[in-house]
Amino acid sequence: MKGIQQLSVCLLAVLLSSCAVIAKNEDLFITQDRKPAQVLDLQSEELASLPPAENRPVVAVYRDSFQDLTGQRKSNSSFAMFSTAVTQAPEALLIRALKHASNGQFFRVVERVGLDNLTKERQLIRSTRENFEEDIKLQPLLFAGLIIQGGVLSYDTNIETGGLGARYLGIGNSTQYREDVVTISLRLVSVSTGEVLMETTVSKNILSTSVSQDFFRFIEMGTELVEIEGGVAENEAGSIALQKAIEAGVLNLIKIGINRGYWKYENFEIDKPCDVDADECIDIRG
Repeated sequence: MKGIQQLSVCLLAVLLSSCAVIAKNEDLFITQDRKPAQVLDLQSEELASLPPAENRPVVAVYRDSFQDLTGQRKSNSSFAMFSTAVTQAPEALLIRALKHASNGQFFRVVERVGLDNLTKERQLIRSTRENFEEDIKLQPLLFAGLIIQGGVLSYDTNIETGGLGARYLGIGNSTQYREDVVTISLRLVSVSTGEVLMETTVSKNILSTSVSQDFFRFIEMGTELVEIEGGVAENEAGSIALQKAIEAGVLNLIKIGINRGYWKYENFEIDKPCDVDADECIDIRG
């Protein structure tokens, strides 16, 4: 009887110590499909709150101009995984960052990822109008003065790992963490000259943490063992970390362009229009 009372007290202590962990994830045992869909906003408030550009540069991002260059697979110590560690559509995150800079008032982004579909649709419209003798011409496509290129350079796992734990009289508590790093590179290329106007490289760490508790006790004169364990792990989404790195890169390109005079904010005067001679200034407006 005394052993059962001690067991009850120990179980209560373990449950109370786990409250802080479980409370953090109230829906720990609830299926994820009960959560409503969420619209992802920009991770960088500074990028969204930039002043509008006076002459919005026209930029293009091609499908093969910003790709995953790592070939990294998801790490797993038990078996081989064929899923990639980095999203295979990073150009979508780049286009989103460019389009939402200054709430859509800084860059003019032209469609180049789905250029084949756009061209086919324009040909269909043109042929249809010709058959019905409609003299309505399509507007010409807007051409870009700048192309943004680059890619995901590296995805390094287990850059730093560690943990801490303690156990006393069969009651244990432990925590572990792991840090990964994703690195991206962006460069801005002039269409008219082919010159690389600016370049930036950004790294973003990805943190993973876990907290666990366990309890064991021998009862019935040491002939039976009771053991209980539980825990919670929290991993930062790799796609969100990549989005933050891309947004930081776009923000840095904007600041470099402001300093070098390639563009300027509205109602903001710059003494030198370019950081080169006047006859070498490059038109970036498309």
